[in-house]
Amino acid sequence: MNITGIIQARMTSTRLPGKVMKKVNGITLLEYQLERVMQSKLLNQIIVATTNNGSEKPLVDICSKLGIPIYKGSEENVLERYYQAAKHHQADIVVRMTSDCPLIDPKIIDNVIKFYLDNNYDYVSNTLVRTFPRGMDTEVFSIKNLEEAYLQASEYYEKEHVTPYLYINPNIYSIGQFVSKTDNSKYRLTVDTKEDFKLISILIKDLYSLNPLFTLDDIIKKMINQPELIEINKHIEQKKLRNDS
Repeated sequence: MNITGIIQARMTSTRLPGKVMKKVNGITLLEYQLERVMQSKLLNQIIVATTNNGSEKPLVDICSKLGIPIYKGSEENVLERYYQAAKHHQADIVVRMTSDCPLIDPKIIDNVIKFYLDNNYDYVSNTLVRTFPRGMDTEVFSIKNLEEAYLQASEYYEKEHVTPYLYINPNIYSIGQFVSKTDNSKYRLTVDTKEDFKLISILIKDLYSLNPLFTLDDIIKKMINQPELIEINKHIEQKKLRNDS
């Protein structure tokens, strides 16, 4: 069974263009994320699904340096890009991640995968019922269900965000939610704006030297001890699913 992690990444993000190539201590956010995702014990392979836009060369070069396969596809139809990437690399189970999560905890990735494997759900995530911070987002589903979404999805937002067709149709697909024992949803650890990047930069500078694979627990402990960190990006509103301009 080929469990494949696919990270969508591009240089032309709307709110913070080129964010995956932004550096902290001389290392790009994409490299930090890949370093962490590669520590997953359950992923058989990791792919970065980017666009066929020529501006992606810096991103492609980073992946080549790290030996991470790249799939280039549609910039607008991310669902198609995901499906073709998964099909090309013969995935059986797809684990969806996005490149705005540079501090994603590999233990959380594995916990969500295990929850999927141990149950009989068509789609599992830790995002619909939000108990983890934004920035730890992990979704798991089969190539069969991804193919169905690819063939059936018709709305723009379904194609731009990959998985809505699965979780907005609970009459067709069984939906499982992996939740945390502690509600840490108030913390924002994703990178979508300059304020987000400021916070992530501080966390990396302070924690990486102590342990390059610092955990979500390490991050939460630091933010509890330094509550002013929460204020840096607490005002940022997440883009709406059906209005992601």
